[in-house]
Order: sequence, then C-alpha cells, then structure tokens
Amino acid sequence: MSGIFDKNNQDSALFIGGSRVSGQEVRAQNVMAAMSISNVIKTSLGPVGLDKMLVDDVGDVTISNDGATILQLLEVEHPAGKILVKLAQQQDTEVGDGTTSVVIIAAELLRRANELIKNHIHPATVITGYRLACKEACKFIADQMALSVDKLGKEALVSVAMTTISSKILGAYGTFFAEMAVDSLSAVKTLDFRGKPKYPVKAVNILKVKGASARESSYFTGYALYRPFTSSAMKRSLKNPKIAVIDFDITKTRMKMGVNIVIDNPDNLEAIRKREADISVERVRIMLAAGVTAVFSTRGIDDMYVKMFAEAGAVTVTRVPKDDARRIAKGTGASLITTLANLDGDESLDASSIGTAELVEQVRLSDDDVVVIRGAKEQQASTVILRGANDYMLDEMERSFHDSLCAVKRVLESRAVVPGGGSVETALDVYLESFATTLGSREQLAIVEFANGLLSIPKQLSINAAKDSIRLISKLRAYHTAAQAADAGSPRSALKHYGLDLHEGKIRDNVKAGVLEPAMSKIKMLKSATEAAINILRIDDMIKLLPEQQKEDPHAHM
Repeated sequence: MSGIFDKNNQDSALFIGGSRVSGQEVRAQNVMAAMSISNVIKTSLGPVGLDKMLVDDVGDVTISNDGATILQLLEVEHPAGKILVKLAQQQDTEVGDGTTSVVIIAAELLRRANELIKNHIHPATVITGYRLACKEACKFIADQMALSVDKLGKEALVSVAMTTISSKILGAYGTFFAEMAVDSLSAVKTLDFRGKPKYPVKAVNILKVKGASARESSYFTGYALYRPFTSSAMKRSLKNPKIAVIDFDITKTRMKMGVNIVIDNPDNLEAIRKREADISVERVRIMLAAGVTAVFSTRGIDDMYVKMFAEAGAVTVTRVPKDDARRIAKGTGASLITTLANLDGDESLDASSIGTAELVEQVRLSDDDVVVIRGAKEQQASTVILRGANDYMLDEMERSFHDSLCAVKRVLESRAVVPGGGSVETALDVYLESFATTLGSREQLAIVEFANGLLSIPKQLSINAAKDSIRLISKLRAYHTAAQAADAGSPRSALKHYGLDLHEGKIRDNVKAGVLEPAMSKIKMLKSATEAAINILRIDDMIKLLPEQQKEDPHAHM
C-alpha cells in the first residue's frame, strides 16, 4: 500500500512526495524507539546506578545520572522518542524526581501492549485496560500505601530527601545534604490566598563556589548574590536598608541614536554636556531623598554617581541578573523600577516601590565577595552554598540538590509518603493481578500486562545493584501477597512496607529503614507513563513528507 506514496508512482490518484508506514510496522518502530531510549537510561536507576558522560558538538561535557538531564542532551529524532523525552521533562518539572522510572515504565507498557496486539487483541481494548489499571493503581496507592507525614515527623522529610539524593553524587555524604534541603525549604514557607502553606523552590538560592570539599557546603537564611558592592569605600554592612531595584543605567545621559543638535554658539555645547551629567545627578538625589540606602541595578552605575551614593552612606550593586533582581524585588516588597518618570512628565520615586530588609552585608566566600540580604520583608529566602572540586561536580551537585528540594516540597504540600525500594510497584503488581481476575472481559489481559510491566522497576533496581533479581522479586511478591491477604489488625499487614535493600541484597521494612518517596511522585509517574504509552499506542499510521527539493539554477557554476 505504501507504493502509492512513492514519488515515481504517476498512476496514483493520491500523490504526495513522501512515505507512509502503517499498521503493525509503525507500532514496531515506535516500540523500538521507546525501548532504545529506555535502554540508554535504565542503568542509571537506583542508589547504585551508573553515570552517563555526554559530550555535545562543541565539546562541553556533562556527567549525570538524572534521567531528564540525559534525555534533554540527547538529540532524539524519532517522533515517538520525543514523546518520552517530553515525558521525563514534565516529570522533572512537576515532581523533580522519578524521571528515569517514568520512562522505563512507559517503554515497558508500550512493549507489552505491542505483544498483546500481535496476539490479535485490539488496541482500543488494551487502551481501556491500561486506563482502568492506572485508575485502580492510583486509588490503591492513596488508600493503602500512603503514610501521613504528621505521624512520622521531620525524620520522614529527611528520609525523603535522602532517598532522592541516594542515587546521585550527594548520596555519599549521608544525611548532611538531606537535612540542609529540609531546613532551607522549611525557612521559605509562605501561605497562599486560601491559607494553605506553600514552599517555593525558587526562594532557595543555590550558589556554586569552586574549592574546598563538599562537606564544607553551608546554608543560611537570606538571599545571596554573586556580586560585590560597587565601591570599596562603601560600608560592609547596612542595617534596616531601604532597597530600590532598578532596571536602567545611572550613567552620563547621551542623546538617542539619530538625534542631531545644531548649535551656533560654542558656549552652548558646554551647557549641553553639563546638563547630560546633571540629569543622572538629579536621579541619584531623587533616590537618596526618598530614603533609599541600597540600590540593586541590572545595569551599570558610573563612578561619579557611585561616589555620591557612597558619600551618602548608601550601597550599590550593579549588573545584577534579571532573575535575581525580580526575586529580590519580590522578597523585599520592592518593585522593579524601569524609569523614574511620572504621569506629570517629571521624575519621582514612589515610597511603595521601595523594599525593606533587616540587613544587607558583603561577605567573603573563597576568593569572591558575595552580597547577602537577610530578613526580607515579604518573603523569606534561604541560600545554599555548594562547594566542590570542579564545574562538572558542582553542576551535578546542583541538579541533585534541586531534585531533593522538589521532592521535599511535594511531601510538605501533600503530607503523604510511600515506602520506596520497589515496594509500591510490587504491591501494585500483586493487587492488579488479583483485580484482573474479577473482570470477565478482554481488558483483564491488558491489566495483567500493566501489572507485570510495573515490576520492571524493582527488577532493574536489583540488576543495577548486581543482585539476583529473580530471587529478590519472587520473595518480595510473596511478602506483599501475604500482606494483602491478611486482616487489617494482623501483624502480616505490615509486610506491605517491605521493599529491596540493594546494598545488602535482601528484603527489609523500608519505612523503618527510612527509604521514603512522595506519594504524589508515584501517582504522577503512573499517570504520566500510562498516558504517554496510550498516546503512542493510538498511532497506527505515520506519513512523512519529504522536504521539497529546490530546482537547480542553470546559471550556477561550480
């Protein structure tokens, strides 16, 4: 049938320049693309997963075992492969952790669905079964597996952060970074308009400073800026500063491009030059008269005007990145001022545009000076200073720490955790296989395959740890089968918390061991992986148009 799409087929009524792949062939291609991407990152899953080194076209090196980072740097061309790359990025944005797991599960579900379709089960039946299985799985996690953080206390938050970073570069430092993640995020707690607590990850500023060991990393309350004060004549610290965040130059005013002034008297030229300097002098006086004692500018300030600020006892910081300027403005209650002009055509500074804090000071870190804002009025901020040997290590440390912050944020907001180490996936496998037997339709085949597909996570975890996956998973399934068959008050019901101990190669109670993950992470992961698998599964035709070839120029010469 694809012959009608060949360029040379003149007899076809439907003639386009391109190719068509349909039916089982396109499904096989999509499954192969998904499995290829899954095979790239599956060895990086878990606390003993391996790292990947990626070198781009200009020679920049990235070393990471974060699924989203690896896939983002891969140049995937296959359309189905791109869906999985987007899936990992979405999981990274929404949850921060589970980016590798979500791709492995999606690829496995897709492979198993393709096997069912080869055995003459219609794709619509498989899709219905997958949707039903996903719905039941999410309900089971929320009702049976989720544990309240309120009962477990702060240790649960540290355990969640520890579980997240255990598979990354920071895992070797024990609870040092896990406790830092919990403390730094707890310090930026705010309430939304409904009165619910929110923990904005962006309020935690991460600075990377080369030199010293990772153990010398530190955390403090306040917003740190990798910029020094503009002049050494300024005070090193300033209590209760009035802060102005500006987005314009304080330099000698120059005429706009294309503006010409014709003068007939040389004295007028000197007056124009004097006025150019005086315009910025007036702006500095307006700011000082409004009580401003700290100026953060996204652009430059000339030495002449820096001297005026220094003599008035004010401090200035120039070339502040736009993102940092917005965060400082939001935290201190200031506005990002783009101009001092008002509606009357004059220049003034409204008091409502000025922010406040308890202290602005300059401190020395390694070989650099850093400006710190403490006690911001509107939103508290915290800063984590990461120390490491080189840029590659610091970049990976930042990615790992950011993932742990996102995981802790989800737990603080949802207040629910689940045991990790393959515990949830094994429990779901046992539960869904039992649930499938209650159905009398063909969907039960899809639900059983969905259940078995989830076992790919504990299986891959044990393979990566060089343990006997068949023995461990058989034992783990036996534990969870006993837990689900037991009565609510029975001691056996506690077996549902059992998962893998990959360092010792045995089964253990992961709640007592402190291996916990956000419940939201598992639910989002299942929903996202199922939707991605279904989206690719629905494709039964791929038409690819060839790019239009330009006609050769008869006058062109080689």
